[in-house]
Amino acid sequence: MSAPGAILARPPMAGGGEAGGGGTGTGVVSQLALALICAGYATGAFLGWGSEELALIMGDFGLSGAALIAAVSCFRYARSGASEGENSFRPAWLLFSFSSAMAACGNGVWGWYEVVLRRGVPAPSLADFFFLCFAPPAIVGLLVLAKRPVTRAGWVCLALDSWLIGGSLLTLSWSLALARTAHEGEGEGVAHATLTLAYPLLDIVLVSMVLALHFRRSSANRSAVNTAIAALALTVLCDALFTSPLLREHYRSGQLLDAGWFAGSLLLAYAPWGARRTAAAPPRPPTAAPRGARPAADRVRSHSHALPVTRPLASSLAALTPYLAAAVCTLGILYNVIEGHRVDRMVVLTGCTVVLALVVRQGIMLLDNIALTHELAQKENHFRSLVQGSSDVIMIAAPTGMLRYVSPAAAGVYGRDAEELVGSELASLIHPEDLGRVVHEVRRFLAAPPAEEPTTRIECRFRSGTGEWLNVESTVNRHQGGLILNSRDVTERVRLQAQLEHNAEHDPLTDLPNRALFTKRVRKALGGRRNSDPGTAVLFIDLDGFKQVNDTIGHQAGDELLIQAARRLQDSVRAGDTAARLGGDEFAALILGDGTRDRSAREYHVREIADRLRLTLSQPYQIDGNDVRVAASIGVAFAEPGVGAGELLRNADLAMYRAKKGGKNRVELYAPQMQAEVVRKSELAARLRTALNEGEFAVLHQPVVDLTTGEVSAVAAQARWRSAQGILFTPAEFLRVADENERAGEFGRWLLEEAVELAAERMRAGHAVPVSVRLSARRLLDKSMPLGSLEALLTRHGLPSGALIVELADSDPRISFDELERRLVGLRRLGVRIGLDGFGSGYAAINALRRLPIDLLKLDRGLVEGVVESARLHKITAGLLRIACDLGMQSVADGVDVPEQVLALRAMGCTHGQGMAFSGPLDEYRLRRALVRGEYPVPGGAALPVLSGRLRPLLSSNNETPVPPT
Repeated sequence: MSAPGAILARPPMAGGGEAGGGGTGTGVVSQLALALICAGYATGAFLGWGSEELALIMGDFGLSGAALIAAVSCFRYARSGASEGENSFRPAWLLFSFSSAMAACGNGVWGWYEVVLRRGVPAPSLADFFFLCFAPPAIVGLLVLAKRPVTRAGWVCLALDSWLIGGSLLTLSWSLALARTAHEGEGEGVAHATLTLAYPLLDIVLVSMVLALHFRRSSANRSAVNTAIAALALTVLCDALFTSPLLREHYRSGQLLDAGWFAGSLLLAYAPWGARRTAAAPPRPPTAAPRGARPAADRVRSHSHALPVTRPLASSLAALTPYLAAAVCTLGILYNVIEGHRVDRMVVLTGCTVVLALVVRQGIMLLDNIALTHELAQKENHFRSLVQGSSDVIMIAAPTGMLRYVSPAAAGVYGRDAEELVGSELASLIHPEDLGRVVHEVRRFLAAPPAEEPTTRIECRFRSGTGEWLNVESTVNRHQGGLILNSRDVTERVRLQAQLEHNAEHDPLTDLPNRALFTKRVRKALGGRRNSDPGTAVLFIDLDGFKQVNDTIGHQAGDELLIQAARRLQDSVRAGDTAARLGGDEFAALILGDGTRDRSAREYHVREIADRLRLTLSQPYQIDGNDVRVAASIGVAFAEPGVGAGELLRNADLAMYRAKKGGKNRVELYAPQMQAEVVRKSELAARLRTALNEGEFAVLHQPVVDLTTGEVSAVAAQARWRSAQGILFTPAEFLRVADENERAGEFGRWLLEEAVELAAERMRAGHAVPVSVRLSARRLLDKSMPLGSLEALLTRHGLPSGALIVELADSDPRISFDELERRLVGLRRLGVRIGLDGFGSGYAAINALRRLPIDLLKLDRGLVEGVVESARLHKITAGLLRIACDLGMQSVADGVDVPEQVLALRAMGCTHGQGMAFSGPLDEYRLRRALVRGEYPVPGGAALPVLSGRLRPLLSSNNETPVPPT
């Protein structure tokens, strides 16, 4: 075998073992007992049983008992549950039972005359009747056991075969003995002559059926059928010997001839039960072979070579049966000619019918062969058309691996002619990388039992005529030690599958790895040989200003920007690193470490890469002939022991958000406190949510005082946290969380409703003082608080619209001024006054003054705190107040805590102020007491008390709720 042909080398079969077990051991014991009984009877018959009387008893009643045993055995088997699976064979065993019963009765009558009455058996007698009734049921039973033909021609051939055998035997036996027996019996009467001829004729018919059935027996329960045929054949042989004149004249009961009948009856009794035990015996599990024993695989191989020899031999004998029968008939005629006897008409008539039957049978066989040949040609043409017209390539490989047949479809599939492939090695067509896997699969398939795995499926790459490797899927079947391969080209399917897998793991816009593939590669980097490399890092990248690009020049330009940014990112990372797009304007990069252990060195190295990426991504983008600029905020997280892929990505994301908060367009390294801050904010948000649901917040009001007259012109609503001891604290951190949290809208609605409800109650009590509520621009544009809901709130509580002041916090640059302007215009139409809170601290204040409908300005606390000490702040504050005065707006100073600030602000033109110089935040009871007084004293006339060189608030008694610094 050539080296490529080793692909089809069949591995040696392992295991094996001969069937055995409890059932087989019992069968052997039964066979041995049967042989001993028959041998004992034959020995007694050969020795004459020791006395003439015992010989008569054993020769008559012994045979009767054996036949009775056979009758009972066959009857019980036919009626027992053991034959439920063989319902079609029940009548045969019942007929055999009846036939044996007839033999038992005949031998019983024979013994009655010879043993009991001690006289010869008359001829004819009742025993002859029973003996003649033995053959017909046995003949019919053999017909039941025979394989039934499926066509009329088959039935005719069965009848002709039976007559060929029977007619030839009749011709031969008539020539040898029956003619003389019939001639001698004519002088003794018709009844005697008929009885004399009936025995041999029935035996001839029975022998004919036995021989015909031997070549047509059914495959079901073959062992039992063979044993039954052998038993009947032995019985017929003894009958033939008994009817011969030479033996019959000297026959006495108990002689050796009776041993044949005895053995035939016991063999028929054993037939169904012994075969059943053999079939029911379970296969014995394979055991270790003893030293020097033949290997099981050799035994299996020897049996597999022996089986095909017996079947053709049996088929040949079956085909020669008609000719053998004709030869036997010819011998009978030749015997008459050689002996010089006159040719008997019986011989001539029988011989002619045998020849006629042979001619008719041959004619039927000829027609049948012609029909089969025609059918075979049609099937071959049909198969050839299917093979040649199929789009699949069908190849037959010999056990050596050489291709013996290749269908014409190979030209269209492989680009190579079928004649070119025939004679080549199958292994030479397979890709070298796939050859080992294919060889392993083929050997496994050939070693598997065909019944359990009739086919297998193999996919590999085949070489085409152009040298290209095609993906081929083959269905493999066994064929005469080799293989039949039904192959089809699945290259397009493999490409489509690869494309689908690529699309599932890559971003469709930039073709970079998506989040799923990036996470997989991060996990692989953390779990592979780099799991202990501290230099591995993840960069989380966000494009600052990308939303403005979409809003100003369109989403198509935004997509083009993302494509260019992805290309820059891909070109900037190293060959072994991974760049990915996680979604929107978020990108990421996996930077594999170089094995360095120095923390500062690795941080410097990765920060250098991150800065280079930031600068690269921040360069102008050419889109539709325009320069578009965006910045990049990058967060960096390093791999640490025990940190998984998801946690590493989260750390980088936190660092990126810290970079955006720190001013954007910068690189931030992850630090553990970032996660702690997120956890703390999350806990604070949860506590805020609980406080809102359980009513743990309270609303206090701080008076807003006219700096000239000291009158209370308004009150500012402020939220306070109620501690477990009932003390109210200023939760500055809570308020920051409320502004950032998703619950901020709920908190703003709660504060507004509480302030409006309390103001309405005060107005009904006679205190018509406006209330101011601080709201951020984001809260004003919240969809959950539309303009109609604010109007409904004022109407529900009966508060005039002019009694509400909305203090707008410094606007977020991401908020659209157009929407905010429309919102504030709508509020002013309701009579709500608008104030600009924190004036002087935000970069958008001037733009807000230019575009938004503002009624009053509220100076930032940072300006007020330094207005006395700092000349620079004094000038800035004076300028801002002059702007408010020129625009006709009122001004409110927040954080007026000392009298000097009151004097300075009043001198600059500030109209109102709030702070500790007048009063701190008051609960509802103290606020109403203050409103009853209606005014606070303002500095300007009396001297101010000074303690330890520092100024104290003018009205310290008004600070009803001390608030610790935050």
